[in-house]
Amino acid sequence: MCWGVTSRSGRRDGIADMAPWALVLTPDGYETERLYAHESVPLPGAGPSAGDPVLLTVDNGSRAVFGLGRVTPDGRVAYTHRLFDAPLPAEDLAVSGPGVHPLDPGTFAQYSAKAGAEPVRRTWLVSVDLPIEAATPAEAVRAFWSYVAELGPRELPAFVSPSGDELAMQAFVLGEETNLDPEEDED
Repeated sequence: MCWGVTSRSGRRDGIADMAPWALVLTPDGYETERLYAHESVPLPGAGPSAGDPVLLTVDNGSRAVFGLGRVTPDGRVAYTHRLFDAPLPAEDLAVSGPGVHPLDPGTFAQYSAKAGAEPVRRTWLVSVDLPIEAATPAEAVRAFWSYVAELGPRELPAFVSPSGDELAMQAFVLGEETNLDPEEDED
């Protein structure tokens, strides 16, 4: 996959004329990105210009690329690829510490090729079911949203199934598939 980019001179030259960057997030910043579907990530510091390609990376014990993006005119990195379910190992990536770092075009092209095409999107049914005691349906709904806001993805399981195949439902906590069957845990 070749990432042609309109250069600062206005020409469309491809990889040789790109100004790629790596954005290294802290482990906490990565965890937030992994749990929520943000459209973009704030870009700290100076250097990148609008349109520049960016590898989104984390170093949480082992370095990985979890996304690709482009710098927006308002100084953020908009996702073009999300790799949260299969981050690319990046131990050989020569950047260190949180922040934005210049990256050579060959390295960016290597990871871009490994990322491949963005997967085809499909419809999923996602639900959170909570037994709530309340005097009225409206009170139950208010209590539901309070629990969701308070407990969030770290404690509440979300149930996910492909639309049309509800029997394939799986539970997820913290964005990871979780077994909630207590009888299976007794083995």
